[in-house]
Amino acid sequence: MSATGKAWDEGGPERLYAVDRDHGPQPSPPRPVELVSLIVARAEPEPGTAPEQAAVLRMCQFPLSVAEISAYLVLPVSTVTVLLAGLLEDGRVEVRAPVPAAELPDPELLQAVMHGLQNL
Repeated sequence: MSATGKAWDEGGPERLYAVDRDHGPQPSPPRPVELVSLIVARAEPEPGTAPEQAAVLRMCQFPLSVAEISAYLVLPVSTVTVLLAGLLEDGRVEVRAPVPAAELPDPELLQAVMHGLQNL
């Protein structure tokens, strides 16, 4: 309930999420996970796995970006990155670099192909 006594509705502020896990001291900084990083599951969900983490493991049988996972789970990216950090730490997912953008072909080559097609 809000301060005015009204219940929260879908038109109200964003819901807040908390993902907590006792990580203890970490000897090295976690691997950076970017919005376009590709995530691939390396394990199946085990009994007792948090529902959100289990969903990530099921949906990432094929590479999905962090942005896609966030959209499918309807969770903020910041929450998804925390979920992924735990899965990464346990070795249950793998992070891959995004596929680099393809280079555009040489404009002269395109022009030659167009002329060749026009001459057919």
